[in-house]
Amino acid sequence: MNIHEYQAKEVLRQFGVVTLKGQTARTPEEAEKAAQSMGGKIWVVKAQIHAGGRGKGGGVKLAKSVSEVKQIASQIINMNLVTHQTGPQGKLVQKVYIEEGCNIAKEFYVAVLVDRTFQRVTMIASNEGGVEIEEVAAHRPEAIKKVVIDPAVGLAAFQARYLAYEIGIPQESISKAVKFFTGLYNAFISKDASMAEINPLVLTQEGDMIALDAKMNFDSNALFRHPEILEYRDLSEEEPTEIEASKHDLAFIKLDGNIGCLVNGAGLAMSTLDIIKLRGAMPANFLDVGGGASREKVTEAFKIILQDKNVKAILVNIFGGIMKCDVIAEGVIAASKEVGLKVPLVVRLEGTNVELGKQILNQSGLNIISASDLDDAAQKVVACVKG
Repeated sequence: MNIHEYQAKEVLRQFGVVTLKGQTARTPEEAEKAAQSMGGKIWVVKAQIHAGGRGKGGGVKLAKSVSEVKQIASQIINMNLVTHQTGPQGKLVQKVYIEEGCNIAKEFYVAVLVDRTFQRVTMIASNEGGVEIEEVAAHRPEAIKKVVIDPAVGLAAFQARYLAYEIGIPQESISKAVKFFTGLYNAFISKDASMAEINPLVLTQEGDMIALDAKMNFDSNALFRHPEILEYRDLSEEEPTEIEASKHDLAFIKLDGNIGCLVNGAGLAMSTLDIIKLRGAMPANFLDVGGGASREKVTEAFKIILQDKNVKAILVNIFGGIMKCDVIAEGVIAASKEVGLKVPLVVRLEGTNVELGKQILNQSGLNIISASDLDDAAQKVVACVKG
């Protein structure tokens, strides 16, 4: 689950991570009042959406007067902000964050994430702050420093000092950097985050270390332990079909293609997406119905897939282990009839009760294209969308 910048900063402040004063606003008038109440001579008006690259898209601007804060807020609120992470469709900005300014001496980057290679939580840092870390990795990989953290010990002080020295933080600010890194790590662990990123982390002229921006993602499977984090969920930032899928315990992610996919098992679902691309087409979604899908669950899955008007064909790829193929076949038939299916449907079944499942499909009277294996299924469904 993603949260907004201002929410991430609320979380981080609980662990001693230093941030600047700020307030959210939904109207230009609220933005003006926020700047007046904070005082100062300079403010930053920031669009609040679940995407990076806001500055390049015109969603982060500097204001040097209260009246300018109001003017900029009126430009950003309700704008369709397009960044490299939103895609060409962009995202509607519904609120802004008004933050006080500071005297920046140098910008850095720091993040805590899970390194799957080491199967450990890892902290990475760089002296190339303010730009996407992917650009740094591509052009100056030597600028990225990292420490792998022992879960039994946590982030050790010497590891935090190592990172601070390696990225060039001045000697007089090392202790503040160590405190900052430790707080960031503690927030990550305590809240079951999957990523906590500060870009940029700034060193001020006064020698302070401040999170100028903040991004946090959380493990959705651990949210039952954190109702306080779940309260931050902004449904307006999420894809409506993904919200609907979560209500039926379906793992669904919308993609940009035109072949709807209904699969059981995350690994098999990923393989299905890969082979569709290999055969020259694009999947419209990732959808895992799980190992014990009922007829009702399959029907809901079909409904969710067909909400996407780009879908020109559907591929059902089921390996019947816990889930029996005949149950899936009945669910596919019921769903097809209930939604009035008008796009081609390719079905590949394998596993428990597979022959019975195929028999049920063949006797349904519906226009269902049967496939013998996954590659055969991919070729047939791609042929359907390509005419």
